[in-house]
Amino acid sequence: MTAPRTPDWLVERLLAGELPPEEAARVRARLEAEGGLARLDALARDDAAFPGDHPPGPALAEIRRRAGGPGQAPRRAPGLRWLAPAVLAAAAALVAVPLLRAGAPRVGPDAGGEDVRLKGQRPELRAWRQAPSGATERLRDGDVARGGERVQLSYLAGGARRGAVISLDGRGAVTLHWPEQGGAAPPLEPGGAVALPHAYLLDDAPRFERFFLVTADAPFDSAAVVDAARRLAGAAHPDRDPLPLPPGLEQSALLLRKDVR
Repeated sequence: MTAPRTPDWLVERLLAGELPPEEAARVRARLEAEGGLARLDALARDDAAFPGDHPPGPALAEIRRRAGGPGQAPRRAPGLRWLAPAVLAAAAALVAVPLLRAGAPRVGPDAGGEDVRLKGQRPELRAWRQAPSGATERLRDGDVARGGERVQLSYLAGGARRGAVISLDGRGAVTLHWPEQGGAAPPLEPGGAVALPHAYLLDDAPRFERFFLVTADAPFDSAAVVDAARRLAGAAHPDRDPLPLPPGLEQSALLLRKDVR
């Protein structure tokens, strides 16, 4: 029987230096045994490249100019929360720079007429925090975030063709981030990390904010994802249970724990 693949969250903790020395050595040896050190190298390259490809200074200046200052960004109305990205875009012009990597391998139906899935790559959701100082910081599964922080989401298609991004918070509120207006899940850009059109302003919801990238090879409607998130909101453990998705849909989750002090 083939040993299970080292999970992505464990590889990310290894890269971040968050594992005790003995555990880090075991994880590195496990990666080497399964031929997965390239995954570690790829994560390191992405982390190093993101701030340069996505400089926060111009975007932060534009946010402050149009919103009237760092403390006056609009908050999401609870009743219309699933439209939050569109509201933020109109009211505060939160800006995101696409992260298509120069020279990144192209996969999918436009790559020489073949549907090529990169070996070992899976769909993945990533998050970056933009501090008032202008610094950009990668947020990983289980990290602590605070109300008022701006979070930029990006995805790696991992060979999937269609995708939607949604979040669920500690109050049970569901936000559809992409597609912003609902409807059919849009095509995913193959290759490297791709930023969503707008950043996201965290509110003061307690306990957690959990983001999901839902993917499929066949077209699907984002309404199915919204429905699954609403059902999860009523479950016993919405901070750790998977979305109850229909067959044919896959998910990648990212949990941010909330510090509301």
